[in-house]
Amino acid sequence: MRALVIEDDKLLSNAICSNIGGTFEYEQAFDGEEGLYLAEQNIYDVVILDVMMPKKDGYNVLAALRDKGIKTPVIMLTAKDGIDDKVKGFKLGADDYLVKPFHRQELLVRIESLMRRSKGALKEHILSFKGLTLNLSNRTARVGNEELAFQGKQFDVLEYLVSNKNTILTKKQIFDRIWGFDSDTTMTVVDVYTSNIRKILKSSGYDKYIKTVRGIGYMITDSGEENE
Repeated sequence: MRALVIEDDKLLSNAICSNIGGTFEYEQAFDGEEGLYLAEQNIYDVVILDVMMPKKDGYNVLAALRDKGIKTPVIMLTAKDGIDDKVKGFKLGADDYLVKPFHRQELLVRIESLMRRSKGALKEHILSFKGLTLNLSNRTARVGNEELAFQGKQFDVLEYLVSNKNTILTKKQIFDRIWGFDSDTTMTVVDVYTSNIRKILKSSGYDKYIKTVRGIGYMITDSGEENE
């Protein structure tokens, strides 16, 4: 899993990353503008977001993310314990709120709880793209009444593409998410699996919606245009 820590206090940021490093691959940003850029460009499982930061505060970062349709779970960190500040954060789309100073164990428990909630909601959800539906609870895929036979990580790659439709996913993003950054296999496996997914989708004509962005990665797009 991947986490983004947006915190201008480098000592605190490093301490947070040290605490979550056993579970998450993490990236750090030390001001709001940098944090917003990373959150827009990459896919994370959770964002740990400080409120008071230079260049752009946490509220503005959160509002910008939600306006762009980025639904990544966000835990806000703040030195303010006022109810108005918490209400503001929750209204903007925060998922949790932690007041400084906090015990490291409390942060870990909050993250674990948030991951359980987000995964639980996902399991009940059916992803859809045009006439293609993915049932995440029983890992089946259909186009209309036709059931498509995706096996193992084929389903995982397709789910990742559909979850981020109309967004370019780099080969590294796909590889890290599906196989893990410490996998023994090579990144060419992404091309192999994407090719196989296209073959399975061809019977329904949906292969045309998976677009290759040469030198970068793949995306599933509404337009169904020719690959670049």
